[in-house]
Amino acid sequence: MSNLTKGQILLVDDDEMMREACAQWLTLADYQVEQCCDAEQALAYIDPACPRILVTDIKMPRIDGLQLMQRVLEIDPAYPVILMTGHGDIAMAVEAMRNGALDFIEKPFAPERLIEVVEKAVDQRSRTLQRRRFDDQLSQASGIEALLLGDSEPMLELREWVEDLAQTQVSVLINGETGSGKEQVALALHQCGPRAAAEFVAINCAAIPENMFESEIFGHEAGAFTGALGKRTGKMAFADGGTLFLDEIESMPLPLQAKLLRAIQSQAVEPLGSNQPQAVDLRLVAASKVDLRTESEAGRFREDLFYRLNVAEVNIPPLRERREDIPLLFEHFCQLAADKLELPECEPDSDDIHCLMLHRWPGNIRELKNIAERFILGNVRKRRSVQEIMAQSERFAQRSFPEYVESFERSLIEQALVRHQGDVKAVLEALNLPRRTLNEKMRRYGLVSKSYR
Repeated sequence: MSNLTKGQILLVDDDEMMREACAQWLTLADYQVEQCCDAEQALAYIDPACPRILVTDIKMPRIDGLQLMQRVLEIDPAYPVILMTGHGDIAMAVEAMRNGALDFIEKPFAPERLIEVVEKAVDQRSRTLQRRRFDDQLSQASGIEALLLGDSEPMLELREWVEDLAQTQVSVLINGETGSGKEQVALALHQCGPRAAAEFVAINCAAIPENMFESEIFGHEAGAFTGALGKRTGKMAFADGGTLFLDEIESMPLPLQAKLLRAIQSQAVEPLGSNQPQAVDLRLVAASKVDLRTESEAGRFREDLFYRLNVAEVNIPPLRERREDIPLLFEHFCQLAADKLELPECEPDSDDIHCLMLHRWPGNIRELKNIAERFILGNVRKRRSVQEIMAQSERFAQRSFPEYVESFERSLIEQALVRHQGDVKAVLEALNLPRRTLNEKMRRYGLVSKSYR
């Protein structure tokens, strides 16, 4: 199809004057039109992979429009079919819509009416084919393509670089904004390399209290400090033979950076309370959401540790710089959310995709995944657009802590009601709540069990 046209139309009518008039209207509206005088000729143009739609008259000799529609839907059940009908055939056309027709137009009709229904059909066909492409990509994706989804130029370059690095044993520093997928890149480095059969151990350095960091990383012997009742294997020893991923390494206190550097250089750990170093063979991958070179120049990060980590560098593009990947990623996250929540999947329409493409995505992949989950949950009982979901998320972000807690409670109870189709007894068991507590919370949040049956 030419890039100068809005879409492809297969126009079928045995009335030459009517067919020529419709073709002229559609052509003037920038559609590419293929004309057929009968159903037999039209069937040769039906291709499940083609973005073409079908506009056909109902009354035609030999094979009429309804029979043509049936044959077309046997080839492709999602093929958009628009029927042209006389006044006496409206009841027949309504019945045809129940059997798979997208719409019908009653003769005589204005050009604007024809353009209106065709535009809707072309948009639906485009979304159907796009969804099929996404489904094919997701089902066929394996290896690094399944871990790092996307067909944009930045993602193709990222996958190629990660694949090359995965075959080496060098330390890697991953740079990227919050939520951009740094742990996913680290996992790809591990799973696509020779250490894939061993452990992948991920640590968020910002989440570990300073007084527990040494024990968490290096381990400890029984009695090494107050409360150390037994021996603990540290994360470095646990990752022996595999990969250790240190996320948000910029938050690691300077004294602990020195101990980590010594362990990396000696390839050995010494648990707290022990005098016997333990050899470890692991690959080190670190990630930071700030520029560690700048941090080291400012004295906030050890320069020698920075150079030890930064043997190779991976820079993850933010989502706003690879917008063409957003529809595929959203489709993927919607599927995951539907499976996790045990809910039917809801397909985004063109307005939803447009809204997603315009957003700045400060939270990157993590924010997109969150919106997908909210989209699936929000469409359980009625259709809600991505724009509504995102507006709700912005309001949610401005809430106080008690409001956060209430919203979380309400969401958990509502998800359980949906999953168990309003069965209160099953919800009680799933949430492990006393009946009185559940009744009070449902009353407070305006949740009625019969609404979910």
